[in-house]
Amino acid sequence: MAINPSIITRDTDVLASKTTNLYESVYVVSKRAQQIAIKSKEELSHKLSEFASSVDNLEEIFENREQIEISKYYERQPKPTSVALEEFLSDQIVVKYKDAE
Repeated sequence: MAINPSIITRDTDVLASKTTNLYESVYVVSKRAQQIAIKSKEELSHKLSEFASSVDNLEEIFENREQIEISKYYERQPKPTSVALEEFLSDQIVVKYKDAE
């Protein structure tokens, strides 16, 4: 069984120390990962919209090399959760709390 080298074991104490609660830290990272994923998807959609055709005929659909390269570029990007976790661990994310009334 092959082990994926991109899997990294994280120390939960380090994650919990940032917000004093492990679950809160995971929540913050997940929200940031969602922001990154949405931004990336919007960029990809904008770039691919240039290639959209108004004809829905299957016979007229052709491969566009530039479109394929753009898609491959976004597939090779690091996962949003990995980026968000690295940002969190390097203190690039500021956690703000709403005031309790």
